[in-house]
Amino acid sequence: MKTERIIQSEPTEEERVQEISLRPRGLSEFVGQEEVKNNLKIFIQAARERGEALDHVLLYGFPGLGKTTLANIIAQELNVNLKSTSGPVIERPGDLAALLTNLQAKDCLFIDEIHRLNHVVEEILYPAMEDFQLDLMIGQGPSARSIKLDLPRFTLIGATTRAGLLTPPLRDRFGVVLRVDFYSPEELKIILARSAEILKIPAEEAGILEIARRSRGTPRVANRILKRVRDFAQVKAEGRLTQKVAQEALHLLEVDRLGLDKMDRKILQTIIDKFNGGPVGVEALSVALCEERDTLEDVYEPFLIQCGFLNRTPRGRVATPLAYKHFGRKIPQDLQGYLFEEA
Repeated sequence: MKTERIIQSEPTEEERVQEISLRPRGLSEFVGQEEVKNNLKIFIQAARERGEALDHVLLYGFPGLGKTTLANIIAQELNVNLKSTSGPVIERPGDLAALLTNLQAKDCLFIDEIHRLNHVVEEILYPAMEDFQLDLMIGQGPSARSIKLDLPRFTLIGATTRAGLLTPPLRDRFGVVLRVDFYSPEELKIILARSAEILKIPAEEAGILEIARRSRGTPRVANRILKRVRDFAQVKAEGRLTQKVAQEALHLLEVDRLGLDKMDRKILQTIIDKFNGGPVGVEALSVALCEERDTLEDVYEPFLIQCGFLNRTPRGRVATPLAYKHFGRKIPQDLQGYLFEEA
């Protein structure tokens, strides 16, 4: 069962439509990811000057950081068409063949969640990426034969949140591999100010910054919180988004000053109070929290580990000194030296 959270990075169906209006249209409008942007500018300019298709691009990073937006910008900067799909949607080789044969020269094909491609489909993709040819089997049994179809030179843009799950043959066929990282509060403030202007939300800089600090370094989370704080401001504060309004709204939404929500805090407090800070196995933690193991590992733990509140060890999960400090708890003697090293 999918957990609905105000700070979740996966988009809702409603947001998939709304995000389009908030997305920047070009690299000049895109905020943050300076290394990624600088590399893309060079690769795109070089491809355009040579009159060639851009090399295949792999974008990887946590959900909500702008991989789909960058794919759209790449096509826009190249002045070519973009066809979008996702790994789970391409179930059969024929589905992939239909997509590839409808591409024009230099077009971009964007495959989100590319790590979830069917293995048989992935095998068909190898010669398409490398030799721009499509190998298909026609017929069955003794009369079956293989045919090769020439494809226009195209650019495959793959996006994944789990780069480690890509098979080496697929990963090695991408000429441009770029990591999309978390954003700073200052970068999120610029993004939020732009979103507030598009959504016509009267907002003060301090209110915008308050949201930016609690958005877990993720633009999608920041924009979602902005919309919920807008609702609060409209009902409770005559529509103006101030720092006080943002603080009160986020308090009601149970998002603390570091972006942790109720479940994040419950996980850490359970490890500290019930398991003496750990180590605790994920199965035992799952039972204690009445939450599925996969949800803990895929939804909750990545951000807690990223922020340094939680460690995964061979013996289980361990709360770090930063977690104790966040809740105002006394740090165990055996962890105090570790806190000093971290500081």
